Amino acid sequence: MQLNALTAISPIDGRYRNTTANLAAYFSEYALIKYRVYVEIEYFIALYEHPLPQLQDFDRSLSEKLRDIYKHFSEADAESIKQIEKTTNHDVKAVEYFIKEQFDKLGIQQYKEFIHFGLTSQDINNTAIPYSFKLALTESYYPAIAELVNTLKGYAADWKDIPMLAHTHGQPASPSRLGKEIEVFIERIEKQLEQLQRIPFSAKFGGATGNFNAHKIAYPAIDWKTFGNHFVNNVLGLSRSQFTTQIEHYDNFAAQCDALKRINNILIDLDRDMWTYISMNYFKQKIKAGEVGSSAMPHKVNPIDFENSEGNLGIANALFEHLAAKLPISRLQRDLTDSTVLRNIGVPVAHTLIAIKSTIRGLNKLLLNEAALNADLEANWAVVAEAIQTILRREAYPNPYEALKELTRTNSAINAASIAEFVDGLDVSDAIKEELKKITPQNYTGV
Repeated sequence: MQLNALTAISPIDGRYRNTTANLAAYFSEYALIKYRVYVEIEYFIALYEHPLPQLQDFDRSLSEKLRDIYKHFSEADAESIKQIEKTTNHDVKAVEYFIKEQFDKLGIQQYKEFIHFGLTSQDINNTAIPYSFKLALTESYYPAIAELVNTLKGYAADWKDIPMLAHTHGQPASPSRLGKEIEVFIERIEKQLEQLQRIPFSAKFGGATGNFNAHKIAYPAIDWKTFGNHFVNNVLGLSRSQFTTQIEHYDNFAAQCDALKRINNILIDLDRDMWTYISMNYFKQKIKAGEVGSSAMPHKVNPIDFENSEGNLGIANALFEHLAAKLPISRLQRDLTDSTVLRNIGVPVAHTLIAIKSTIRGLNKLLLNEAALNADLEANWAVVAEAIQTILRREAYPNPYEALKELTRTNSAINAASIAEFVDGLDVSDAIKEELKKITPQNYTGV
């Protein structure tokens, strides 16, 4: 059976392929191979720019031809590396042999042994992967989450003066404004994005056990630590960890996973609130011609986008949790468990992207039902009791809380008339009574 969107095991590459296709540029096997080639080429260029004695005569004008190897890297190139790997049974060594073949084509075969010079495979993996992860967040994740936040900001502005009944513990509570409740999610997301963006994209680069052993034995006079810092920090744009084993610590990567998980939790909270508001009829949903809400009930317009988002966020968070918990743990100077786990980094990012797009679709379908919000406020005049008893406290009225409790904690209907009658019976000035009667569920919305 040929692999395609219908035969793919994962819905990431199947049902949701249109949403996640751009992530293939960062997280596919092709992408991993390409970024390994990128690191190897840039490393070689850094060596002759340093320069090593044996590379002093290297023709600098060939730099762009070398960079063309990764700039024009094709699927056919990746396939040729996979063919080499069938012999080597080692993915990074296959990349090295591929580049050596390119050196032969360029007529610079005398310099081939400085490809992958002094390195171990993790020097390549632990730079290529954080580099591609950084690109994925910058070019795919951040634009998607920015679109969601901007959608929320539009609604927050449109609905800033719309009063709504709040619900704490699922019960009617002091009224709020719909726009302000949207602002809650905007602030939460933006604060967590700030934290995520402060976390460095850490990388390991230092030879077999992190000490530049092979480099130093060959060229003891060179400051390899300074070289490594320059290459990783300035050339690759990552942050080199100074003291490592054979692998990166993954502590900062774990922090990034945790930060992404926290943002996803906020989105789950948003999805559930929107779902609930729709169920309360605060929102109706735009109807798209030809769509079916239920195979049995023709009338239904289900909040499927928020449900889809919540489900995908749950899968993403389970994987982010595992990545964050597992990757920083490795036996002694390394074991191989990080390798297979790290290959799945694109999976939670993909589920997150699917979720963000679903939430945006759900938000764009919302139609405000002001009549329902107002009806809910009118049906819950008891919520102004807090306002009344607070003013009575201000006026040193005896036991105001208890007086309002006696009025409101009953099964009798509380409405504008019963509140007015209660106010008329209070032993306060007419001015205070007038002040109290001006309070309604619609205007008791705070600042």
